[in-house]
Formats: sequence, C-alpha cells, structure tokens
Amino acid sequence: KKGELDDDISKLTSKIDQAAAKSAQLKEDVKILEAELGALTKQQAEMDMIRFETHADYTTAKADLELGLNGVRKALGVIREYYQSSAALLQDDKLGAFMQQPAAPEHHSKASGAGSSLLGLLEVVESDFANNLAKEETEEDDAQSEYEKVSQENKIAKAMKEQDVKYKTQESKSLDTSISELSSDRQTAGSELEAVLEYYSKIKERCIAKPETYEERSGRRQAEIEGLKQALRTLEDETAFVQRKQRGSMRGSVLMAR
Repeated sequence: KKGELDDDISKLTSKIDQAAAKSAQLKEDVKILEAELGALTKQQAEMDMIRFETHADYTTAKADLELGLNGVRKALGVIREYYQSSAALLQDDKLGAFMQQPAAPEHHSKASGAGSSLLGLLEVVESDFANNLAKEETEEDDAQSEYEKVSQENKIAKAMKEQDVKYKTQESKSLDTSISELSSDRQTAGSELEAVLEYYSKIKERCIAKPETYEERSGRRQAEIEGLKQALRTLEDETAFVQRKQRGSMRGSVLMAR
C-alpha cells in the first residue's frame, strides 16, 4: 500500500509540475500577444491619421491644380481665339492689298510672334499642371492601395492574435483547474500515506523488541526473584499443611488400636 501511494504521489506531482509549467508558458504567450495587439492597434491608428492627412493634402492639391489647369486652358482658348481672329484680319488685309488697298501695318507681324511665344509659355504651364495633377493622382492611388493592403493585413493579424489569446487563455484556465484537482488528489494520497506510515510505525513498535535498560533488567529480575520467593513460601506452607494432616491421621489410628 505504501509503495502504491508513493507511486501515485510521484505521478501526481509530475503531472502538476508539467501542467503548471505549460500554464505559465501560455500566460506568458498571452502577455506577448496582448502587447503585440496593442502595438498593432497603435500602428493602425497612426496609419489612419497619416492616410487622413495625406488624402486631405491630395484633395487640396488636386483642387488647386485643377483650378490652375482650367484657368490656363481658358487663357489658351481666349488667346488662340484672339490670334485666330487676328490671322483672319491679316488675311483680309492681304486680300485688300491685292485689290490695291494700302499695305497692312507692320505691327501685325510683331503681334503674331509675341502671341506664339505666349501660347508656347501657356502650353508649357498647362503641361506642368497636367503632369503634376497626374502625379498627385498616381501617388494618391498608390497610397490608398498600400493603406488598404496593410490595413487588411493588420485586420487578419489582429483576428488571429485575438483568437490565440482566447484559446490560450481558455487552455491555461483549464490547466489551472486540473492543477487544483490534481493537488487535491495528491493531498488525499498524502493523508492516506501518513495514516499508513503511522499504522506501520505502531506495528513496528510491537514487533521489534527494544533493548532493555539496566533499570528495566534489574526490576524484571527483582520481580522474578520475588515471584520465586512467593512460590517457595507457598510451597512450604502447603508442605507443612500436608505434614500436619498426616500426623493427625496417624495419631487417630493409634488411639483406635488401643
């Protein structure tokens, strides 16, 4: 019985130690996961703020570029229309000269050259506005795509980590419950072992003779001597009684013979 209880306690202790170590590791994992979730939430919040700010900047820049581009295009339209009208007048002047009218003033040629330069300059400005607008739109599309991609990755990572926290927490609680039950079983086995050891100790005391002390030996011998003396006195008394009885019987026989 003692060996069985020792074996049971040893097995229970091993199970308790293993469960406690695993529970402690799970709780440490949960702490790490919760810290990672906190960092992920912070990162997403920062991303949301940056995306909001960059989108606001894009909206403002786009509005400014579109306004500038529309203004340049309107100016180009007006100038082109003006110089097209001037060209038509010049053509009319040439036709009049052909019909022997006075020659057209020289300033028409100079105005035509200046108009071409202005148109070229405005066309360059228009191109810059258009390119900048296209660049802003491309950067906005790329930023939005990257934001959506990372946000989706963060969403998936968050869901996975939250599930890990949930399951690891449940498992650690289950292990703690098992540890409590195993500890109770070990305590019961320990109590049984103590009872067995106490019983064994009592049996051992009864079965194993203890060495006698000098006082115990002396007392035992004295008691034996006293016992022998008492027996001797008893024997002497009985012998004397028998002898007296026998003498009495003999006297009676003699008297009767006379």
